[in-house]
Amino acid sequence: MSVVGHQPPPFFKRGPAPVARLAFFVVFSLALLVLDMRFRYLETLRAVVAAALYPAQRAAYTPVELLTAAAGYFTSMAKLREENARLRRREVQLAGALLRQEQLDLENQRLRALLEMKSRSAGNGVVAEILYAARDPFAKRVVIDKGWQDQVAAGQAVVDETGLVGQVTRVYPFMSEVTLISDKNQAVPVQIVRNGLRAVLFGVGDGQLELRFLAANADVKSGDVVVTSGLDGVYLPGLPVAKVARVDRDASFAFARILCVPLGGVEKHNQVLVLGSRPPVAELPVEQRPEEKPAKGRKAPRKE
Repeated sequence: MSVVGHQPPPFFKRGPAPVARLAFFVVFSLALLVLDMRFRYLETLRAVVAAALYPAQRAAYTPVELLTAAAGYFTSMAKLREENARLRRREVQLAGALLRQEQLDLENQRLRALLEMKSRSAGNGVVAEILYAARDPFAKRVVIDKGWQDQVAAGQAVVDETGLVGQVTRVYPFMSEVTLISDKNQAVPVQIVRNGLRAVLFGVGDGQLELRFLAANADVKSGDVVVTSGLDGVYLPGLPVAKVARVDRDASFAFARILCVPLGGVEKHNQVLVLGSRPPVAELPVEQRPEEKPAKGRKAPRKE
């Protein structure tokens, strides 16, 4: 029983004040953010945490995989037979085109050998599955289930069956982070198929793309197909990227506003292909500097 005017000791009020704790943790969090953004000190710690949490993530995703497998197993046999018959008919229809394509490939190889031209390198790839999208609402990134263990490296291009999807920007032991081409910080050197005009394609952030820094009178039309030019040394040339959707020309501006829609399933599919790193281009030999002529009125140095 407490005496009047006397309070029990504050057992639960020891230590710094709550405001001081809040200020300390705020300053500590800001310091970690600055160190991570400017100096990349936390990359190793992030990789270790990702590797440690990978079993838990796979365990959490296992019920979804089991349900998906069960749903696929219980697919009706009638639909499977119908799809099989349709694929057989499609195979017969494409048999002639396939034979002609093989003949054209052989002819192309013979012509290249005759002209002593180097064939374009076909990029080998690794099939990956998209696990989830990044938590950052201001970035267009996804996480795939391939990492260092599968020879995936930062900078590799990611495509699907219809076109370019993005680029690997961060790699962990068992997973990787892919930045989509629709991200605001992503730029791709491209070329218009119709006329060969080169440009740079930027992400807008809302699922669209934009061709920037093209003159208002540039020869660009709605429906033009845009492919990678390969000038950056990262993407293989000729990968389908986007199609021009709208061209706005204003005489008061020096550049036209050209909006495009991606051809690849940027926000649709679950399976993608990570292309292998592009082989380095051989550098030209450094030319020897010509001998400098002696200035007028000055004798040339005497050779021993």
